[in-house]
Amino acid sequence: MQMTSTSTKPRRSLPLWVWSLFSLLLVLLVWYVFTDVFKLYPPYQLPSPQMVAGEFYYGFFGKSPDGQLGLAVLGSLKRVALGYVVALVLGGVVGIVLSLSEALRFTVGSWLTAIQSVPSIAFVPLAILWFGLNEKAVYFVVILEGFIPIALAVSSALRNVPPNLVTAGRTLGARGLALYTRVLLPASVPSLTTALRTAWSFSWRALIGAELLTANPGLGQILETGRNVANISLVLVAILIVGVVGGLFDMLIRGFETRVRRNYGLEVVK
Repeated sequence: MQMTSTSTKPRRSLPLWVWSLFSLLLVLLVWYVFTDVFKLYPPYQLPSPQMVAGEFYYGFFGKSPDGQLGLAVLGSLKRVALGYVVALVLGGVVGIVLSLSEALRFTVGSWLTAIQSVPSIAFVPLAILWFGLNEKAVYFVVILEGFIPIALAVSSALRNVPPNLVTAGRTLGARGLALYTRVLLPASVPSLTTALRTAWSFSWRALIGAELLTANPGLGQILETGRNVANISLVLVAILIVGVVGGLFDMLIRGFETRVRRNYGLEVVK
């Protein structure tokens, strides 16, 4: 008797961007039903998607002084970019120093861990008292929040380099600075890319919190303006922009992290 076998092709799942688009449309649909069909909430509590879209358009393209969303986004991006870069440099230097001394890790490292547990908004009043209601206060909070995770990550990554790599490097003549530049730092790169995302997240959230309480034009001040004038559509627009911008930069850093891990053979291409 001849056996017949049927081969079934594996079903292809939909691309992830399709699922993302579907979830977004679903949220918009539910939002529309709540606000326009059932009218469960008044517009001053939960505006309709059309009202928020109109506020978004007016904020970017309006000709009145209120149409300043574009300038606010650019101002916030400028502050977080500068603060983030400074935090990376300072955190990297401090992290290398911490990796050299167990006493420093036990003292300074413990202090940094304790400071990291304090919400960034708690440092804003201190920054205002030290620097005043200006950009220096914002930069202080942003740099502080980005600097600590980088310093701790660099220290941990350098200390967790496999001993056989260190031994091999020393056998080949790497000593002192050469050991760091040729062995320890290259071997730590995969671990450090994760710290880049963490530092970005902390810096971005710290920026918005600092802008809420200081007199600097930015997304935080847009949120405060919306609250002061009871414009919930403007508040929602600002929140959406904060989430989208933060998510986009996180995706960029995550893509860089994935590429690095693949180059180091720690992740396979799916």
